[in-house]
Amino acid sequence: MGAARVVIQTEDFDLSHEVRALHLQDLGVGAVTSFVGTVRDRDGAAVDAQVGPVQRLELEHYPGMTEAAIESMIDEAFARFDIRAARVIHRVGCLEPGDPIVLVAVASAHRGESFKACEFLMDYLKTQAPFWKKEHFPEGARWVDARVSDDECLARWGIQAGNAGC
Repeated sequence: MGAARVVIQTEDFDLSHEVRALHLQDLGVGAVTSFVGTVRDRDGAAVDAQVGPVQRLELEHYPGMTEAAIESMIDEAFARFDIRAARVIHRVGCLEPGDPIVLVAVASAHRGESFKACEFLMDYLKTQAPFWKKEHFPEGARWVDARVSDDECLARWGIQAGNAGC
C-alpha cells in the first residue's frame, strides 16, 4: 500500500521526497504538480491595521475530522479531473515566517489535469478544511478570519462556501 493521501503533522516535509514518491508509485504518471504554501511575515489585514510583523502562526485542528474532510476534497478532485494520485500534508502547531505550512501534490498522465487539480485542492483547503489559525504579533494575537477572496476562488469551481460572510 502507498503512502497516506492526507497527513497532518508538526514536523517539516521534504518536497522532493513527496514528489518522487507520487511519481514512482505509478509509471503512468507523466506529471506531478505541487504547491507549497509558507508562513508570511505579514497578512493583508495586518498591513491594513498597521500592526507589526507576524512573529508566528499557530494552527489547530480537530484530529480525525480534519483528515476526513481533506480526504473528501481529494475524492472530489478525482471525480473532477483525470488524476492518478494526490497527497496533502498540512502542518499544525507553532510555525514561524518562512516555514512551509502546506503541501498539495497531484500526479496525472498529463500536466494540465494535475495543474487544475492542484489549484482546485488548494482553493478547497483554504475554505473547507477545519483548521484554526492564530497570528501572533508584537502587539498581541488574533484568530484569522475567513476571507472573501478565498470564497471567490472556490466559487470558480462552482462551489459556494460563504465562510467570509456578507
